[in-house]
Amino acid sequence: MENLTPNGELLDLEDKNIGPEQLSLLCHAEDLSSVKQLFLSQNEICAESIEILSRVKGFTGLVSLYLNNNLIGDEEAKVLANAEIFKNLKCLMLEANNIGTKGAEALASSPNLKNLEVLFLDSNPIGPQGARALACSEKLPSLQALHLDSTEVGDEGTQAIAESPYFNNLKKLYLCSNKMGNVGAIALAKSESLKNLNVLSIWRNEIRDAGGQAIADSQTFMNLERLYMSLNFIERPVRKVIRGSDLAKRLTTLVMD
Repeated sequence: MENLTPNGELLDLEDKNIGPEQLSLLCHAEDLSSVKQLFLSQNEICAESIEILSRVKGFTGLVSLYLNNNLIGDEEAKVLANAEIFKNLKCLMLEANNIGTKGAEALASSPNLKNLEVLFLDSNPIGPQGARALACSEKLPSLQALHLDSTEVGDEGTQAIAESPYFNNLKKLYLCSNKMGNVGAIALAKSESLKNLNVLSIWRNEIRDAGGQAIADSQTFMNLERLYMSLNFIERPVRKVIRGSDLAKRLTTLVMD
């Protein structure tokens, strides 16, 4: 297989016009057990291809699956959520598809994602209810990094994440460009579940002074190392407070206007 690396661990089919016929070949491949990473990004993959992919049995060693920039919607997400290809996954990339609330709910209730450590859902319209489904799921016990930039979760979805009883192991949280305001920022700052975060990215939102002050005063972020919060509506005096706070002294990276 020409797109397989010499050690057999990476199969790169990104932007290769991979359709149902090509994916069908994977169903008949003799041995794919050495493949740890599968790249299928930018192939306009949609329903028929997802059905075929979900039936491939040979990827028993797969730990990273990249399906970003395709045409995956809620129904396709439901099919994927029940696919055996997910069973050993640690990283699932679904950025820039068309997965909405129902698709996020399907992923959140999947019986196959117990080993997942990193989930990318950026640029999918999962909305606040999609965020709530993820936050309320017992099916993602290994999750350490959650990427939800540009997912329309807003304050409501951010609150659900902050109040999740299942995100105690979460280390990285990305919530950029979600129209989050003070309500969401204060919820994050007061969260009892997010105390192990070491990366928080909340830039390009609608956080104002009260939210900024809450972040500066937060006892939740004692383990935080990197904080990205530029392009909000926090005024200069509060930005100065944040830069002089104990939080800022603990950080290795603070990015703010």
